[in-house]
Amino acid sequence: MSLLGGHTPSAIPGARFMDPVVLARIGNLELVSRAVCDGFINGLHRAPYFGASVDFAEHRGYVPGDDIHRMDWKVWARTDRYYIKEYEAETNMNFSVLLDVSKSMDYGSRGITKLDYARILTACLTNLVHHQRDRVGFVAFDSEIVEHVPPSAKHMDTVLHVLDRLKAGRPGGRMRDPLHKVAEHFGRRGVLVVISDFYEDPEEIVDAITPLRFRGNDIVVFHVLDPAELEFGFSDAQAFEDLESGVQVPVVPDAMRKEYVSLVNAHVTALQQRFSEVRVDYTLLDTSKPLDHALYKYLASREKKVRR
Repeated sequence: MSLLGGHTPSAIPGARFMDPVVLARIGNLELVSRAVCDGFINGLHRAPYFGASVDFAEHRGYVPGDDIHRMDWKVWARTDRYYIKEYEAETNMNFSVLLDVSKSMDYGSRGITKLDYARILTACLTNLVHHQRDRVGFVAFDSEIVEHVPPSAKHMDTVLHVLDRLKAGRPGGRMRDPLHKVAEHFGRRGVLVVISDFYEDPEEIVDAITPLRFRGNDIVVFHVLDPAELEFGFSDAQAFEDLESGVQVPVVPDAMRKEYVSLVNAHVTALQQRFSEVRVDYTLLDTSKPLDHALYKYLASREKKVRR
C-alpha cells in the first residue's frame, strides 16, 4: 500500500497519511460510541444533558421507537409524513488514538512498516471522526508518553503534524505505565482507539488498558502485525534480532515455523478472548492487506451493532 495512494499531499505534512482509497471506502460510515457521551457540540452522539440546548438542528424521518412528543405535527399536516425534530443537545464525543511507537513498530518486510500502516489508520480514523464534528486527540507512547494532543474540535491539523514527525526508536517496555498515566487525562467518556503490535502477555495488556475502560470509555484495539510475523515465511538459517532488546538468536526457520505460527495464533486467540471479556473491540490487521477493506468491515459491523 502506498502512503499517498497516488495522492498529492496538502500543505500539512501529516496529510500524506490520509489515504484517499481508505477515506473513500469509509466515507459514508460513522464511528459511533456505545456509551453515552458528554458534550454540547452538535455531533452524532446522544448527550446526557437533556435540555442543555434546545436549539433546533434538523428534521429526520420517524422510525418506530422514537418519542412521539418530538414529532413535528406542523410538517405532518403539510406533507402527510412523520418527521422527528433533532436538537443541538444530541451531541459530540471525545475521540483519541493511543499509538504504540516502540521500536518493534518500525518493522516492515514488504515495503511498509507497522508504524506507517498505523499512521495511515490513525489519520483516516481521526479524519472520519473530525467530519462527524467530534473532538479528536492523540497520544503516542513507548515506555513513556511521547506525545499528547488533548481532544478538541480544532486539533485535526495538530494530530497530522504530530503523526508526521513521529519516529519509532526506543524500546517499548511495558504498556502499563504509560497507559495508566494517560488514563488520568480521559475522565470524560468517549472512544479510545489503541494501536499496537501487542508484544506482551495478554494479561498484562488487558491490565494496562483496563483503567481506560473503567473510566467509562469505549475502547477499540487494532493489533497491527507484519505478514512475516504472522506466517514466518523465512527460508534461510540466520540470526534474528529482537527489535526491542537487540538480542540476536540463531534460527532455522523450517525447523520452528509450525511451532512459531502455533504460538502466534494462541497469542491472538488469548487477546481476542480477554478483550471480549472486558467488552473491548479487537481487530487484527495484516500490513500486507488493504486497510480500506479491513477498516470498512470493522466500522460497518460496529455501526450495525451499536445502532441495533
